[in-house]
Amino acid sequence: MRAPLGIRVLQTLRKEPDWLAMPAEDLDAFRTAENRRRSAPLIRVVTGFPARGVTIHWHQLPLPGRSLRIRVYRPATDDAERALPLVLHVHGGGFVGTAVQSDWINSHLAARLPAVVVSVEHRLAAAGVPFEAAVDDGWDALRHVLDHPAALGVDPARAAVFGESAGGLVAALAAIRARDAGLALRAQVLVNPCVDLTETALDYPSMTEHADSPTLTVPQLRLFRRLAVPEGADARAVSPLYAGSLAGLPPALVVVPTLDPVADQGRAYTRRLREQGTPAQLTEHAGAPHAFLSMPGVVPHARAARAEITGFLHGRLT
Repeated sequence: MRAPLGIRVLQTLRKEPDWLAMPAEDLDAFRTAENRRRSAPLIRVVTGFPARGVTIHWHQLPLPGRSLRIRVYRPATDDAERALPLVLHVHGGGFVGTAVQSDWINSHLAARLPAVVVSVEHRLAAAGVPFEAAVDDGWDALRHVLDHPAALGVDPARAAVFGESAGGLVAALAAIRARDAGLALRAQVLVNPCVDLTETALDYPSMTEHADSPTLTVPQLRLFRRLAVPEGADARAVSPLYAGSLAGLPPALVVVPTLDPVADQGRAYTRRLREQGTPAQLTEHAGAPHAFLSMPGVVPHARAARAEITGFLHGRLT
């Protein structure tokens, strides 16, 4: 099955760099340019237009030793004094990406649930910055917002985590840390999640079948893994699939596009959640590519996934 026409057109317009041979300074320049492109008004033709009636603003979280930027979405028509459920979102990309690329899904979730959606502008994997930093950012943001609920008008008793791609890894680990800390989350949503950064990460059949997919390739995954887990680091510590226990976690919705190298990782994580007694619902979108939820303008499947996610969270947060 082929990717949607819009994705194939975009693919022909972009040249795939030699990821593994790219010097650190070139990768830094690429990241800056790519994130600027993903934040440009014109790209909304691809990434989707925000929901009307939702305020979107940047906010700084004061954390020990650092400040962390988050993007906050809240229904503008809602009573400002009313505490709303919290959805903590983590964008995809791993070594590239910005919360702005997810304005469409996050603003629509805020409007339709309704809820306060907080998207974490986490540190990206780079030379000298392992992905453990992003994992810490996700958990620290969740903990800070729930410890100071009045600051953003959230109800700490109604919270969920939601991540896409590498952000799914951060969200899954945040759910595990929350359980271990005695923090009760209501739900977790993982969209095309990458949950295995160990030596087995590239061994799944979907990696071979979709190695050159239009929106994610195996060379990109090799680069991400090299940056995310530098030599000597413990890959299992940032691989939810290999967590010691997945019991007692909040119910999960795992959304898997079928034209995706990491599709089998999402399927494997769903199986392990179920084996450990955690309720897990798997939905698959035939013909959709990786990162499709961030491209509603060219991938029609994104709207069906949005409806699934909204319904799943509404049933657990309201």
